[in-house]
Amino acid sequence: MPPYRPQRSRNLFDSASDRPFKLSRSKIDLYLNCPRCFYIDRVLGTGQPPGFPFNLNSAVDHLLKKEFDHYRALGEPHPLMVEYDVDAIPYQHASLDEWRENFKGVQVLHDPTNLRLTGAVDDVWINPAGELIVVDYKSTSKNGEITLDAAWQIGYRRQMEFYQWLLRGKGFQVSSTGYFVYANGDRGKPGFNNRLEFRTKLIPYEGNVAWVEPALHAVRACLVADHIPAPGNDCDYCAFQRAVQAHLDT
Repeated sequence: MPPYRPQRSRNLFDSASDRPFKLSRSKIDLYLNCPRCFYIDRVLGTGQPPGFPFNLNSAVDHLLKKEFDHYRALGEPHPLMVEYDVDAIPYQHASLDEWRENFKGVQVLHDPTNLRLTGAVDDVWINPAGELIVVDYKSTSKNGEITLDAAWQIGYRRQMEFYQWLLRGKGFQVSSTGYFVYANGDRGKPGFNNRLEFRTKLIPYEGNVAWVEPALHAVRACLVADHIPAPGNDCDYCAFQRAVQAHLDT
């Protein structure tokens, strides 16, 4: 097996450049989780080791998009929206495909920090008041009820809020209520039989974007700093590095 080689980032911050610096929603989340890993990634050029792709989750996302696009073309609500009494329909917009595309997404230039922020949404609905509704698809397989209450799901909640902030930055009226379309693979079947069945529920979430502006200013301060910042309190990568270094120093 060839030795692991750290990911080299191409989009590196240059303090001498006056061009807007592009950052994705996931990079903002990286900063919030660990300023040190963020700095090493965006300034020094070495990212965290990449994870494995979640192909089954991606397949669920792809098929859900097909379903909602079918009802988008009809101008009608998806049956799940009817079941949960959501007064809205899938939103039609010429840029929707671009908003959904990784490395493009919804883009907003934040003038105070000269950061160009991006995020790829899963879906957007619209209600009778003309407000856009941010929708995110999630899938898992677990016993019990699916909620958004777990501490580790803060990334999901921030994701929803960041997308709401982005669309408002594009000049749209955006509802504070977003929805998670959450598919849960049923483990209770007697066998696999080449089929995995899901129970899908709609979870409303009331977003609060008050954290976004302070976070962007903190991100900018981190980027222009002349030193590597302290690690996040719960960063597994930094904890591992410290443990390895302590072992090597003995």
